[in-house]
Amino acid sequence: MSKIVGIDLGTTNSLVGVMDAGFPVLIADADGRRLTPSVVHFPGAGQAPLVGAAAKRVRGLKPRETVSSIKRFMGRRGSELSQEEMIVGYPIAGQGNEPVRVELPGRAWSPEEISAEVLKKLKADVERSLGESVTRAVITVPAYFNDAQRNATKEAGRLAGLEVARIVNEPTAAALAYGLDRLKEKSKIAVYDLGGGTFDISILELNEGVFQVLATNGNTRLGGDDIDAALTDELARRLAADLKTNIDAALVARLHEEAENAKIRLSMETETRVEIPFAKGEQSFSTTVTREQLEILARPIVQRTRGHCLRSLSDAKLKPAELDDVILVGGQTRMPLVHTLVREIFGREPNTNANPDEAVALGATIQAGILEGGVQNMVLLDVTPLSLGIETFGGLMNVIIPRNTTIPTKAGELFTTAVDNQKSMKIQVLQGERELAKDNWSLGQFDLEFEPAPKGVPRVGVQFEIDANGILGVLARDVKTGHQKVVQLTSAVDVRDEDVEKMVAESVEHAFDDIAQRQWIETKRKSGDMLGATRKALAQVGALIVPAEVKEIESLMHAVEQALESENVAELKVANAKLDEGTQALADLVMDLAMEAQLRKKGLLDEPAAPPDPVLKTDAIAPTGVEGSIPLKGE
Repeated sequence: MSKIVGIDLGTTNSLVGVMDAGFPVLIADADGRRLTPSVVHFPGAGQAPLVGAAAKRVRGLKPRETVSSIKRFMGRRGSELSQEEMIVGYPIAGQGNEPVRVELPGRAWSPEEISAEVLKKLKADVERSLGESVTRAVITVPAYFNDAQRNATKEAGRLAGLEVARIVNEPTAAALAYGLDRLKEKSKIAVYDLGGGTFDISILELNEGVFQVLATNGNTRLGGDDIDAALTDELARRLAADLKTNIDAALVARLHEEAENAKIRLSMETETRVEIPFAKGEQSFSTTVTREQLEILARPIVQRTRGHCLRSLSDAKLKPAELDDVILVGGQTRMPLVHTLVREIFGREPNTNANPDEAVALGATIQAGILEGGVQNMVLLDVTPLSLGIETFGGLMNVIIPRNTTIPTKAGELFTTAVDNQKSMKIQVLQGERELAKDNWSLGQFDLEFEPAPKGVPRVGVQFEIDANGILGVLARDVKTGHQKVVQLTSAVDVRDEDVEKMVAESVEHAFDDIAQRQWIETKRKSGDMLGATRKALAQVGALIVPAEVKEIESLMHAVEQALESENVAELKVANAKLDEGTQALADLVMDLAMEAQLRKKGLLDEPAAPPDPVLKTDAIAPTGVEGSIPLKGE
């Protein structure tokens, strides 16, 4: 009999896993991605739909033929939809008791049929990985899904060629993944699940591996998608005012993509830049969004979860102080604002030990193992006691697998070079909690050779994988040639408790000094990049701008150089910002002339166009990293 797989069919992303030697393992696709965007693009009659990352890339260009967040419409009828819900990038139809459908070129599709396309991809990915056919699955749903929605999920599985062995509530699956079945007798847990399109709060009582739901509440139409929509509206307002133009559907789709990306970045950064090239003819749009601005937009949406939480506690006849733990599930819980609200509601720090994107899928996989009979007593999943990463340019540690990550696990990141014509990259593998590489432990190092190229051009993927025995394997691959090295290092888990405690204590003791040093190194690194890019741009197009502007730019560069000598991070940040602002026109000129050259090379432009109005993009200049390598965030 074939294996039973565990599937988290999510609003934003979906995952599939399988039990292997008693451990739940999430399956990656052919490109190494475990998260599959729940997005389906329909090219037209006779052509197979695109699913996942490929469909998501097309969404901004062809929003009417690309379906996302279809989970919100599963098992629902036209009379149940609000006018607001009907306003999505693709055409939704359905009246009265008619099932909701999506009107696409060629024919109408049901939400179940579209979800089945996502499940088909997950099924294909796991079959490719296992080398055998898979016909049965455990699929998770929000705890408050009604019978119609649960049956719709089963139907989606049937259409994908999967027998749905069991439908599991997402909070129960998440609790399994967090290992909460091993807590003290009769532990009471709150599971706060805020995903892309749905919100779920459940209160569970756990007693010797038995999960009892005391209360559940939530909203099938509340999630990160609403925050994306609010930010999209704000960006549209700014663009319309800036470029004096109307916003059509295609432009809204582009803004939505950038809004989602900006929201994700703002969970880690305090401000970010949103760029829409050629938003109106040759005019481009650029604006800065801060975390504070996003939180003003998001707060009314996130606050809507408060009432559901309080009602769930009331139904369970519990006070917040009587809970033993509060765990966060769903990608939207990465947002700092959500952490703050959860802390206010429950009066305690939420449990963030597991990956909120993967917890439900891991739990579904464990449930699949229970049904197979391979999991008798719950398997103890070990965790990484300290963070694992590599040394980056300037002597910083770049974390790839954070402390307390459940194993087995796999994670990776792309890096590039910081020096022109660099021929190799040193991969120094580190373990610890300090900001500077020298203060952490080295587990080993090796070099990866590649073709010399200008700095920032090479792409080197570094992947860490920890197996069930805690053995760390490190892979480094030159993306261009495929040349790679794989090294197996010492156990990443077998560390003495005293050493772990000492490292964590030192990280707390030196936290402020470490952060200050990191800020100085990163700011200094940015200064070097900006100065180099500005000198190169002046050499290329300095003759095309008036001498007074050249003199002003040189003055701003001199101010940065003086600030570098001062070793004052605040002063250097101010100087960087002024240089960034003062070179907007210069950078835009370089970009536009380069684009014109490409168009002429392809025969699409006969006459050189006059230099357009400027917009600078120095923040696109890559930062620096590993002995001449840099982390490429977002790739």
